[in-house]
Amino acid sequence: MRKKIVAGNWKCNTSLQEGVELAKAVNNAVAEKGAKDVTVVLGVPFTHITKVVENVDTDRINVSSQNCAAEAKGAFTGEVAASMVKSTGASHVILGHSERRDYYNETSEILNKKVALALENGLTPIYCCGEALEIREANKQNEFVKQQLEETIFNLSAEDFSKIVIAYEPIWAIGTGVTASTEQAQDTLAYIRSIIAEKFGNEIAEATSILYGGSCNPKNASELFSQKDIDGGLIGGASLKADDFLAIINAY
Repeated sequence: MRKKIVAGNWKCNTSLQEGVELAKAVNNAVAEKGAKDVTVVLGVPFTHITKVVENVDTDRINVSSQNCAAEAKGAFTGEVAASMVKSTGASHVILGHSERRDYYNETSEILNKKVALALENGLTPIYCCGEALEIREANKQNEFVKQQLEETIFNLSAEDFSKIVIAYEPIWAIGTGVTASTEQAQDTLAYIRSIIAEKFGNEIAEATSILYGGSCNPKNASELFSQKDIDGGLIGGASLKADDFLAIINAY
């Protein structure tokens, strides 16, 4: 059975103190109300990881970096290596997010290096893919997403690919309040699962968790998560409020 995963992506939000309090609130809420076999992940800023790990029950709450460097170590001022992320107690890393691709020019070549280093250091990549509005309007989203995956994680061995979580995030729905319709989300995730099956076989395809991201919130989470191929969500703004995040976790 595929893992059900609800992962928060705090992005560039919260001071260290605010982040620790938010993490504690999520931890306590999950402890009190349960998570129904849902894997909960908090994607926090680099500055927060160690303190958040110290202040949550890591058997209940997984902590993720939002990025890692494309190099193992060296003279790369400002970068944080995958080994450094691992040393903080984090278990996951978000890679390939459209904001990293668009604002920081992360190419498939760069992402291949990041994925390899994340896996080498025992981190679980949450690997993002998704199209811009003009691609969706041209009905070219499947071809675009397929190319994104073929240039990166489809280069992995079957063993390494089986360690990946995929997050489909239509760029036009990230932070806009616009959510892909349930049908649009399900159709695209089903397509992604079909091309995984073509590349790696049905067994791996059926075991791969694929998340939906893009203005998922307490009001629409239940309908989205009821779909056959949607295994959870990568949650942006709604993950910054413990009550909203818990409502999404309990939307199953």
